[in-house]
Amino acid sequence: MIFRTYRVQAAVLMLLATALASWGATAGEVQDRVQARGEVRVCIWPAYQRISFRDPRSGQLSGLDIDLATALASDLRVKLRFVDSSFVTLVQDLQAGTCDVAMFGIAMLPQRMEQLQFSTPYLQSDIYAVTTRTSRIVRQWSDIDQPGVQVGVQAGTFMEPVMRQRLKHAGLVSIHLPQTRERELIAGRVDVFMTDYPYGRALIESTEWAALVAPPKPFYTLPYAHASKPGDVEWRAVLNAFVARIRQDGRLETAARRHGLESILLN
Repeated sequence: MIFRTYRVQAAVLMLLATALASWGATAGEVQDRVQARGEVRVCIWPAYQRISFRDPRSGQLSGLDIDLATALASDLRVKLRFVDSSFVTLVQDLQAGTCDVAMFGIAMLPQRMEQLQFSTPYLQSDIYAVTTRTSRIVRQWSDIDQPGVQVGVQAGTFMEPVMRQRLKHAGLVSIHLPQTRERELIAGRVDVFMTDYPYGRALIESTEWAALVAPPKPFYTLPYAHASKPGDVEWRAVLNAFVARIRQDGRLETAARRHGLESILLN
């Protein structure tokens, strides 16, 4: 399975190279627009714990990519504006120019790389499962793909196409907003749902009912990066330079440790 992980990452890099070659070089449209308005617009999914989460009571944003977006705006010497997005509307929001960059732990899924351009990756995560501590149906990874088991995935996340391909016996349930995976699990409409390390860890540490089930060996690890509208190679260079700087000066590691994500950091 480790070999499978390497093959997935190699395929991602090949797709990135192919996409860049096909897009060709264009003027730095996004960078010019950001500097002209004095503001960088960053798309986030405000329900992504430890990455880009908005507290429903205080309205305050927190997470690794919230910290990184703040650092990006500071480096560019412009104001920062967050724009609510989601994995379902990600491609549309970027291609329509609703935001300049999406910063919410976006996995470099091959299907996404055909429609977007990505910065240098900074995180990676495998797929994890969340069930209830009292579940009699799913207690370990091998219990998931069994007849009669209902497996939930958030619509638009990379878990959706992966689990659709991998599940042979269990049923797949795509969960669309405003429904949430947690509510569907607690209500018994799904027996387990699939997520990644940041979301799963945050959930089990903030609730008493959730249990995290890790795969016994690598299942489908993908790198995470910041995404933008394809074609603007100068803007991609700006984002790559930003990732290189925060790696070198320690800001990336500091932010990752603050949110308990240092174990999935890419160096």
